[in-house]
Amino acid sequence: MESASTPHKADLVQHVTAFAEMMMNRTGASILKAWPATVHAADIPQLRSFARGIERDLDAVTNSLTLPYSSGAVEGNVTRIKALKRSRYGRANLDLLRKIILCDLRRK
Repeated sequence: MESASTPHKADLVQHVTAFAEMMMNRTGASILKAWPATVHAADIPQLRSFARGIERDLDAVTNSLTLPYSSGAVEGNVTRIKALKRSRYGRANLDLLRKIILCDLRRK
């Protein structure tokens, strides 16, 4: 006997798969504007919340799902600097922390 949530699971899988295909194929410009409307029609509150977030910043999401650019290298450096800062919390003033970060970045 099927559960009552089976149609919701099927809808969820369909919407998540469509979004994953947009991410992998970088087809955001052609599909992304219609995707939130189909999600709002489905009765899945968490997915509707995600779609509202996408609609709030539609231009940025469209660019990220269309253009080949990435901020991965910058984010990696930010993460490394934050880890260095946390590891020396309370033991290094700003001048010393700056020198530690510069030495660490030169090693990479």
